[in-house]
Amino acid sequence: MNDVLFVILRRLRLPLIALIAAYAVSVWGLVLIPGADAQGRPVHLGVFHALYFISYTATTIGFGEIPYTFTDPQRAWTVVCVYLCVVAWAYTLGSIFHLSQDQTLRDALARRRFARRVTAMQEPFVLIVGYGQSGIMLARMLDRMGQRMVLIEIRHQRATRIEIEEYQYPPLFLTADGRLPDVLVDAGVTHRKCQAMVALAGDDDTNQSVAICGMVLNPSLRIITRVHTPITQSNLEAFRNIEPINPFQSFANNISLDMGSPERLRMVEWLSGLPGGTRPESLNLPKGHWVVFGSGSFSDYCVTALHGAGMTCTLLDLDSSQQQGTFLRYKGETPREIVVAEIGKAVGIIVCTSSDALNLSAVTRARSINPKVYVVIRQVQAINASLIDASMANLRFIKAEVVSHKVRQLLTSPLLIRFFRHLDNDSGEMARRAAVLLEQYAGLKVPFIWVFDCYASYIGLREALAPEVDPPLSIGDLLINPEKPPERIAAVPLLLLRNKQEMALPAEDTLLQSGDRILFAGQRGERELQRRFLLEPSPLSFVRTGVEQPRSWLFRRLRQRGDD
Repeated sequence: MNDVLFVILRRLRLPLIALIAAYAVSVWGLVLIPGADAQGRPVHLGVFHALYFISYTATTIGFGEIPYTFTDPQRAWTVVCVYLCVVAWAYTLGSIFHLSQDQTLRDALARRRFARRVTAMQEPFVLIVGYGQSGIMLARMLDRMGQRMVLIEIRHQRATRIEIEEYQYPPLFLTADGRLPDVLVDAGVTHRKCQAMVALAGDDDTNQSVAICGMVLNPSLRIITRVHTPITQSNLEAFRNIEPINPFQSFANNISLDMGSPERLRMVEWLSGLPGGTRPESLNLPKGHWVVFGSGSFSDYCVTALHGAGMTCTLLDLDSSQQQGTFLRYKGETPREIVVAEIGKAVGIIVCTSSDALNLSAVTRARSINPKVYVVIRQVQAINASLIDASMANLRFIKAEVVSHKVRQLLTSPLLIRFFRHLDNDSGEMARRAAVLLEQYAGLKVPFIWVFDCYASYIGLREALAPEVDPPLSIGDLLINPEKPPERIAAVPLLLLRNKQEMALPAEDTLLQSGDRILFAGQRGERELQRRFLLEPSPLSFVRTGVEQPRSWLFRRLRQRGDD
């Protein structure tokens, strides 16, 4: 049964019963009480006439006594019926007015409207479950890229913030529990236009439930979810379509990468940033002995990353249970001499507890021991940004930023992840070459990323990819400005995918085949220029010959007659 109808019937059950009972008793009385016809003979009203009379009498319309003038007993019963039915109607109408303010009904109506709007969507969209710090950052990034979204948030206060956010493409949103299958179905998890689902709830259990439920409902859907612990990560990695993101592990890997191969880290951050933003610089983390403050999976990942980079480190814990305030504790004991010695010889500290106040306190005490120490601090809550600012840390870890950037990488271009894998397997020379090309052709801002699908089915490439064409189509042809040849567009080819073969930083003279996919990075607007090679037949021949080819039948005939 429809939720809205179920709520209405449930709330109006007693009023409707009372109204029906009042009408039944009134009609029954009129039928039993004898009246008189014009000759004074006794006569009884039929059920139809009695119902008709009660219908307009109970609503105080008053059409008169039918079919004959009533006797005194009938009029006495009519008086009882009037008051009985008026009270029943007042009770029913009051219940209806009260129902209009019922939150359950309003939620059911909102959900029904939401489901209809999602079903009617004709553009590809991304389903985001959870509108916390990570969800807000991701939604802003995707909106800037023109991506449509559907949002689910269980907390009403956060869900209502979506209405006041300034979005270029306002997302559809629903206040509900994303762990429920029917909620995910209403939000479009089985919709043909749903490109992916992202689970960004506050805890691993919820994200795991949402991800597995989405996979069961739509086994072909791509699902990305945030995790914090190795156990949850290993559980979800067993599912083919679920891609877990561990922000703690990602940040720790960046630390290790900066100490081992800063060029690779810089390139990854450069390509995965917000398009049009400022190019990130290298972290330049000092090498030597480090101290890690905290406990749990984040600190474990940091210790592993430092050891993997060849650094030595000491793990310290913070204890706020003492009456004298927070102080540093070493392996369950409190030898202050050891703590002072560890901090004094450290080149850097990583403060990664789950409390912003404890993090600030640890940084303050550590700097009192070693003023020159390099500080990496974790910011837990967005509202505590002023506390973290007061620490004047050299590097700040914000989980929402790491997650949103990583999700954007996975959503916008899977080929970009393939290119990053080539960087991971390279000694750093590829990253340096890519940096030179990007600076030369795309500028110093974060570039826009797109994929050019080289298929012979496109009208613009049908002739260019024919076997007899000379010269064959190459990547260099796609880099010429179709409006101002031989000028080059501000873009760089990063990866060529041909069947299952990959070629990182392909040369411009690389010949193309039908089915090739090329990953480009460039300035805003260059993608639209390049798409003309797909949709129009003349730009490619124009950039090669400098002559605009006739498009219509008439001009082609005139051109052919002129050649003859």
